[in-house]
Amino acid sequence: MLSVTLEDVSLRDGLQSEQKILLLAEKLSIFRLLAAAGFKRIQAGAFVHPEMVPQMADTGEFVQIIRGEVPGVLISALVLNDKGLERALKCGVNRLNISSSASNSHSLKNVKRPAEEAFAGLLEMIRRAPRPGLQVRAGIQCAFGCVYEGPISEEKVLEMAVRLAEAGAGEIELADTTGMANPLQVRRLVSKTRTAIPHLPISIHLHDTRGLGLANMLAAHEAGVNLFDVSAGGLGGCPFLKGASGNVAAEDAVNLFEQIGVEPGIDLKALCKVVDRYEELLGRSLPGRMNRVIKARSNPFG
Repeated sequence: MLSVTLEDVSLRDGLQSEQKILLLAEKLSIFRLLAAAGFKRIQAGAFVHPEMVPQMADTGEFVQIIRGEVPGVLISALVLNDKGLERALKCGVNRLNISSSASNSHSLKNVKRPAEEAFAGLLEMIRRAPRPGLQVRAGIQCAFGCVYEGPISEEKVLEMAVRLAEAGAGEIELADTTGMANPLQVRRLVSKTRTAIPHLPISIHLHDTRGLGLANMLAAHEAGVNLFDVSAGGLGGCPFLKGASGNVAAEDAVNLFEQIGVEPGIDLKALCKVVDRYEELLGRSLPGRMNRVIKARSNPFG
């Protein structure tokens, strides 16, 4: 049976735009529920400036608490600069998510640096990062377009991917940061990227801003991708992109792959407990669909 690997990013991408800042104990409850649902890759947070993204201020402490708590679960965190890299290495994350934007305008808003300068720093971080047992995933933000600049040259994205591979990245991620991708574009760019760097796995990070998240996920899978970022409940969005919505809801992605006969390795009902916990903590309903569908099935008469 075919299978895919889903990485939940709700503790990072999901929470970074939330006004409410969760306590460590609350984050820990989410982590344990995610692990119980079957996630083997969980993104715990981001090593970024606490004044810029206060929701991530306790990432170091959180990683130290959960590291090794559940054997077999890969703990990752986002790193954008040298200071973040130093903090991440001290905390002992299993994998670094190091990323840079293909859009100059987005880079200036996100990290206050021109895209070329930020990318040069990214390459240097990849060269410096290797440690025994440490994985490095390099991401290309705005790979499918930018709300500030419009379409992004595919040739530019491919050039970035090749340079990241040459620098030593173990996985390349194409990120639809602004949710502008469409299935034909996803299939085309994934295919070109796999041809350019056939020796490395490709992962996809999708936002559902325009309602095409699941369609784009299916297109990427059909083009050969088996690694996907998802977010419980569809929680998430970029704090520096007005109108950006969350990642593809983890429960909707699980349902998609189950429906087409691909094993996602996640217990859907257990995953819905994660969504329930987030809704309890945040005090609102989340946009993911399958949690509501399952509840309706269990109580068809409302």
